[in-house]
Amino acid sequence: MRKLSTILALLFLVGQAFGQQDPMYTKYMFNSLTFNPAYAGSKDHMSIGLLHRTQWWGIQGAPTTQTLTIHTPLKNERVGVGLSLVNDKIGPTNTFGANLSYAYRIPVGSNGAKLAIGLQAGVENYRADWNKLDLDDGSDPVFEVNPNKWLPNFGAGIYYYSKMFYAGFASPHLVEYDLREETGQFGENTWARQYRHYFFSMGGAIPISGEDLVFKPSMLLKNVSLLSGLRKDPQFQNVSSPTEIDVDMSVLFYQTFWLGVSYRTSIENFDDTSSDDSIDVWASYFLKNGFRIGAAYDYTLTELQPEAKGSFELFLGYEFDYETKKTVTPRYF
Repeated sequence: MRKLSTILALLFLVGQAFGQQDPMYTKYMFNSLTFNPAYAGSKDHMSIGLLHRTQWWGIQGAPTTQTLTIHTPLKNERVGVGLSLVNDKIGPTNTFGANLSYAYRIPVGSNGAKLAIGLQAGVENYRADWNKLDLDDGSDPVFEVNPNKWLPNFGAGIYYYSKMFYAGFASPHLVEYDLREETGQFGENTWARQYRHYFFSMGGAIPISGEDLVFKPSMLLKNVSLLSGLRKDPQFQNVSSPTEIDVDMSVLFYQTFWLGVSYRTSIENFDDTSSDDSIDVWASYFLKNGFRIGAAYDYTLTELQPEAKGSFELFLGYEFDYETKKTVTPRYF
């Protein structure tokens, strides 16, 4: 297990791995503010969400993530603001980020639809403790210094939504940082870099039996390599991380109980291995006092199975404008 921990850490740190670095969420629709600042205020009331994710349970050093999101419209109904806190731990590395979001919402048409333009600003603290690794070569100079970096950043996004449909596109961290640059004893260079990520989300609500039974398909597309060819440094232009897609199908019963299944895979496949990542099941329940509770489980389809016993998420939420029998208007997104 120690070796697996080391491998996970190196995949995160070494630029040659080019993996997606932003945290992964199965229940992204309950956590949208973490990747799209234009989502702030979209519920037309204050909303709070908490989420914990344990990925690849059973593997030492596997990722764990906690998030807190708060967002609300202001007295000026066109303005929404929000706060997101994200703590992400992988092996001996830990990243903690705090961001403030601002969204300006423009009415579109006569059906209540809105187009929101969002900006966010914040800071991340990236640090690592290499003493937690069991190294074959304890004198490796790459691991002699424990990094601790404060990285200010900003992001932007757009979000269109109506009662029955939404679509959004965002990049939460527009500034890229070098986390490490080392020259080995044979003159080779090794980089670790924080890359810009892009997120495209889309979903709908299709009533099957009025508001008592609603089918809700959605998807989230995550990409790292978009516009990478424009980078001035050639070593950072070839980002071989595949574009990842999450496809979700769920049903909302009586505006109270939400049950869904999703599938995660990559669109490109750079080798002969399977691009399938996981099949996920989840459920959420809206309590009469305004609280929302839920859980998700991912069944791993990669070669990490059976070492990885899957991934799971637990999430809580509270809506400050809650009707006793039905959930806010209803508000589907």
